[in-house]
Amino acid sequence: MGHSHHGHDHSHKVSAPDEHHITPLSVYLKVAGALFALTFLTVGAHAIHEILGPAASLVAFAIAGVKAFLVMAYFMHLKYESIENRVIFGLGFVFLLVLFGISITDILSRHFIAGVL
Repeated sequence: MGHSHHGHDHSHKVSAPDEHHITPLSVYLKVAGALFALTFLTVGAHAIHEILGPAASLVAFAIAGVKAFLVMAYFMHLKYESIENRVIFGLGFVFLLVLFGISITDILSRHFIAGVL
């Protein structure tokens, strides 16, 4: 009369604290390539900032956000962490976006005087 639980898989994708996740080199190379491509995209967005106007800053911040996500997920191994760690890191990222939003609002609300800078 034992309680048998055969056939149930209770494994999780998250590693235990004492286990190490081995990421293949190919993943690191792909992420590094994406980071370089996004860096060139940021430079390109700056090159056409006359066309984009104030949206150029928003484009640059969006690209920076994607780059930050890639670094956090793969190089900091957050992709393989527990949900609690993901939430804590995510909240930090949200607060960073709020700070950027406040800064952009401040910049866009200023009246610039021609010839000062």
